[in-house]
Amino acid sequence: MKRIAIFASGSGTNAQKLIEHFETHRDAQVTLVVCNNPQARVMGIAKEHGVETLLIDKEHFFSAQSIVDELKVRGIDLIVLAGFLWLIPLPVIKAYHEKIINIHPALLPKFGGKGMYGKKVHEAVLTAGEKESGITIHYVNEKFDEGKHIAQFRCPVLPGDTLQSLAGRVQKLEHDHFAEVVEKIIS
Repeated sequence: MKRIAIFASGSGTNAQKLIEHFETHRDAQVTLVVCNNPQARVMGIAKEHGVETLLIDKEHFFSAQSIVDELKVRGIDLIVLAGFLWLIPLPVIKAYHEKIINIHPALLPKFGGKGMYGKKVHEAVLTAGEKESGITIHYVNEKFDEGKHIAQFRCPVLPGDTLQSLAGRVQKLEHDHFAEVVEKIIS
């Protein structure tokens, strides 16, 4: 049984979809949610589903080996970032080479990098007059949103789209595809 850790910072909608997808899976299960925000809704979602939580602070997270040790003690095989806003430290990337997956709410390499998350991404897509947007699921390396792509899924940017309408369409892609792509990687 593969053990998955989800790293999240906010509302946890993708984390919830992942937890639910793997609750009855025969090969993998979400066993840990790592969060850097004690007020994040994802903490409650994890507890509702009986998933252990680990609240971290910057000092602990970025100290040389401590987070790797925390993950290894818990037998974590795969890390999935679902709205986690901190850059992953190099010791974690080395310990989990091509075993850290992120989802980004745009078609990378466009609209990625430091500070490009959530509504900022959708605002940039709309401002640029793009005809399509979507999601990119990728491996994590030492730079924001620059890891090797695993999958992309697209949706149109419609005339008259608002931030909310585009964000809703992109989030639907996340909910429809993220858990399935993670499952294929595990298989």
